[in-house]
Amino acid sequence: MPILEGGEETLVGGQAVMEGVMMRAPHSYCVAVRKGNGEIVTGEKQLVRLSERNRIYRFPLIRGVATLCQAMKLGYDALRFSTNVAFDDLAAKDPKYQPKAETKELPGWAMTGNLLFSAAFLILLYKFLPLFLVTKLSKAYPVFAGHLAFNGVDGGIRILIFLAFLYGVSRLKDMHRMFQYHGAEHKVVFNYEAGQPVTVENAQRFTTFHPRCGTSFLMVLMFLAIPINALIPFDAFWAKLVCRILLLPVTIGLSYELIRFAAKRPGSILSLVTAPGLWLQRITTQPPANDQAEVAIRALDGAMTLEAAQGGELIIA
Repeated sequence: MPILEGGEETLVGGQAVMEGVMMRAPHSYCVAVRKGNGEIVTGEKQLVRLSERNRIYRFPLIRGVATLCQAMKLGYDALRFSTNVAFDDLAAKDPKYQPKAETKELPGWAMTGNLLFSAAFLILLYKFLPLFLVTKLSKAYPVFAGHLAFNGVDGGIRILIFLAFLYGVSRLKDMHRMFQYHGAEHKVVFNYEAGQPVTVENAQRFTTFHPRCGTSFLMVLMFLAIPINALIPFDAFWAKLVCRILLLPVTIGLSYELIRFAAKRPGSILSLVTAPGLWLQRITTQPPANDQAEVAIRALDGAMTLEAAQGGELIIA
């Protein structure tokens, strides 16, 4: 869930991790994970807002790319924390599993390698494969060779691949539980934004569909890529592919600005840009159990406590 930068627009947000939730505020974040024995462990850290670090991050387009990079870094740290908790659980359950002290935590190079592999996989899946398929299709059926038709079909293939991938992973047991924690995060954020006491009972009354979810951002990103890719003047396959990769920061920046603009004007026609993301959250969020909502509340409490200790003040937009 992207954090909107800019004074009165600042909101809390977060993400699901393995058996837990990460919540963040402007100057702090907290990861809460439930261990196999039922205990909830947390990890907190202070943050510096990008707009306070350098004025350049206040400019449109740049702030979108920078915010996404920071969100990915926080997600990386939160996922690493939850993975290490899972390692501890494994060691507790199996007395024969005794990792060496220096390898008890997941090495940084392993997480970095996984991140690089994921980035390459996503480029292959969402950049190379759609372009390859529509290129072959346009040769077999010239009606798709036109500039607008070519890019329209390319965008449609990309969205279908994305939907199929999400639906496929949602059928996995572990991912289903993570999507439940995703739903718990949304419910608790809604509870907080409503100004009501944040409790399990109150949070469970809210929906799991939140307009600022990263899912909405991804859908806007994919739809916006269609007209942006149509501006590429090259016809050669590899030239198109390279240009699409180079234009990705522009697409990310524009998508962020659209989400940001729509969030400031709820109920307007611009809110339609988040509608596909809300529909998609029927897959990426699931109703959480009470104990999962409890974990999300613990993460929010940890972030708020650290924020208050730094003199931070949150204003609900």
